[in-house]
Amino acid sequence: MSIEIHDNSKEISAAIKVALLRGLEKCGLVAEGYAKKLCPVDTGNLRNSITHMVDEQEPAAIIGTNSDYGAYVELGTGKYYPGGRPTPWVYQDAKGNWHRTSGRKAQPFLKPAAAEHADQYREILKKELKNG
Repeated sequence: MSIEIHDNSKEISAAIKVALLRGLEKCGLVAEGYAKKLCPVDTGNLRNSITHMVDEQEPAAIIGTNSDYGAYVELGTGKYYPGGRPTPWVYQDAKGNWHRTSGRKAQPFLKPAAAEHADQYREILKKELKNG
């Protein structure tokens, strides 16, 4: 009687990686959708700038925005941001009108989109790894 042993670890590892990346892409799409639903809308530019990417090296799904003011909306400004400017200030808008402000309260949309749905993302990954 002879026994042959085949090492399929490379193929299995590759299949796991493909399934994981597929699951992360699905998680990214779902998280992007949640972030867009939570995003406050004035002109729609911020909401439209929300996107996701999968970092294969990490591996992770990353949601974010390349908007100049996205961080200010997410985290707040002035006295509402920890360590922010404690005193009010004035500024002139594009129409020449002057305004006084102490800052703006945070309106998080990225962090809750990621943190509040962790169980759903875990299930997506489990499903992809099981069926992959």
